[in-house]
Amino acid sequence: MMAANSTSGTGGKSSGGKQSGPSAEQVVATFQRMRQEQRSMASKAAELEMEINEHSLVIDTLKDVDPSRKCYRLVGGVLVERTVKEVLPALENNKEQISKIVESLNTQMQAKGRELTEYRERYNIRLVGEDDKQGKNTTSQAKESEGGGSKSGAGVLVS
Repeated sequence: MMAANSTSGTGGKSSGGKQSGPSAEQVVATFQRMRQEQRSMASKAAELEMEINEHSLVIDTLKDVDPSRKCYRLVGGVLVERTVKEVLPALENNKEQISKIVESLNTQMQAKGRELTEYRERYNIRLVGEDDKQGKNTTSQAKESEGGGSKSGAGVLVS
């Protein structure tokens, strides 16, 4: 029907099969994959935040200790004997590096969130439970979308 669709025939595999637009199943699968990527990033960021907290606790404890005192550090699964003055700068450096990674992950999560929002708007995706919020504003539209959506055949409901 559209001229743009005829030119995308060779690139159909890389763009998700856009001969006549992706099917509802493809839209849902892509949306769920994008949500899973965002959840995975959030999980990794939370894990790294815990690492930062652990580093902070150890750093705060070691600051009050004599710098020449023996200290043991786990490096690649091996317990290594060092002194506090050798370990403290390494811990502070590690904490700083982890903080940078967390900032990077947060930026990526925000970008993924914007991408998800654009994708939802492009394909008119509504999440389960969202109809309740919309129902307060426009009850008749929510009922039509729950009942099969005679107006919007392109709408997709994702649980």
